[in-house]
Amino acid sequence: MAKGKSFLGGGFGGMPQRQMDMMKQAQKMQQDMVRMQEELEAQTYEATAGGGMVRAVVSGKKELTSLTIDPEAVDPDDVEMLQDMVVAAVNEALRASEAAASETMGKLTGGMNFGF
Repeated sequence: MAKGKSFLGGGFGGMPQRQMDMMKQAQKMQQDMVRMQEELEAQTYEATAGGGMVRAVVSGKKELTSLTIDPEAVDPDDVEMLQDMVVAAVNEALRASEAAASETMGKLTGGMNFGF
């Protein structure tokens, strides 16, 4: 047997080099995923409704961080319309956040769905 080679194919503790390489690749992918998740959480996503009368901003953590309502949108006789615009703006901002997360993680995972 050659010096420095183990009977089981070399590598750490008799683990074949191919398995070691796969473990290293998996660890790197996990580190990349954590980094990308942190980057996504640091971003903000904005959407408007009612022709810009309502503006919602959500974080990458899917938390509403800002809501702006144009005073012209406030009609005491039609509160329901304002409520609908708020819901629409918030939901659209959340969808933008989800789309960005799916796209970013899809690039890393090669399109495999890991539930992100």
